[in-house]
Amino acid sequence: MTLIEEPKPLRHPEKAHRPDNEVKRKPDWIRVKAPTSAGYAETRELMRGLNLKTVCEEASCPNIGECWAQKHATFMIMGETCTRACAFCNVATGKPQALDALEPFRVAQAIAKLGLAHVVITSVDRDDLDDGGAGHFARVIAETRRVNPVTTIEILTPDFKQRAGAAATIATARPDVFNHNLETVPRLYASVRPGARYFTSLHLLASVKEHDPSIFTKSGIMVGLGETREEVLQVMDDLRAADVDFLTVGQYLQPTPKHLSVDRFLPPEEFQGLEAAARAKGFLMVSASPLTRSSYHAGDDFARLRTAREAQLARALLAQA
Repeated sequence: MTLIEEPKPLRHPEKAHRPDNEVKRKPDWIRVKAPTSAGYAETRELMRGLNLKTVCEEASCPNIGECWAQKHATFMIMGETCTRACAFCNVATGKPQALDALEPFRVAQAIAKLGLAHVVITSVDRDDLDDGGAGHFARVIAETRRVNPVTTIEILTPDFKQRAGAAATIATARPDVFNHNLETVPRLYASVRPGARYFTSLHLLASVKEHDPSIFTKSGIMVGLGETREEVLQVMDDLRAADVDFLTVGQYLQPTPKHLSVDRFLPPEEFQGLEAAARAKGFLMVSASPLTRSSYHAGDDFARLRTAREAQLARALLAQA
């Protein structure tokens, strides 16, 4: 008797019937090698053993080989299924399962086993939850601090759909870095990030800073989606008006033919120009390159960010003297 396997659920059911978009050939400056190192294999096995998800795998990050070889993984909490359907993202879409009450413990244990000095924790969007998942983030932060008291914590959150108290819940948990990505310029939100609103995201970033000015705030955008340089510069101004400390700018890469096509691949020198412009606008830290992602080299960047703030405070004290 031959058993018939059940078909796997579609990863992106909302995109299944859309026509395919051209997947453009990547330029030489953005190609990466397939992951093969022993460190990569060890990190993968640890994630499997603790039943944990990472955005590195779920979002098809091009830097996974480099990061996992160094045992640097970005944890993705609250399941692997997102309630939104952004046109750029490869995380699965659908109806998520209930929250796992033991997940904060397992994340903290994994951080300890990896020996992380700095950890990045992100999540899927959970619009089905009353608080959007803010309370679960707070529990993960608290357990991580209990088990790993010297580890610095960076979180990358959804926008929480303007839910009252979300920013306060996060700020009270006191992560070292609060990151929420704008992703693109406002003109492209309807096609790139239809479930979100540009000014909702800006307000969330500003609200966290208002609750606790000591928390570093961070945001990132992708380029290569059809935005203009002037629009990117305006986003920088908006983020500085919200007192955001750290900006990341990376190249959009199309995950599958069902996702948005790349409008163009920006050469490295254009990223250097955007980084210079952002630094001139007053960001404490800027990372801009074709392969920049929110959590890429996050630990090293956090050390530079902290040093930059200390230097800024020293200059302010000197000016008052």
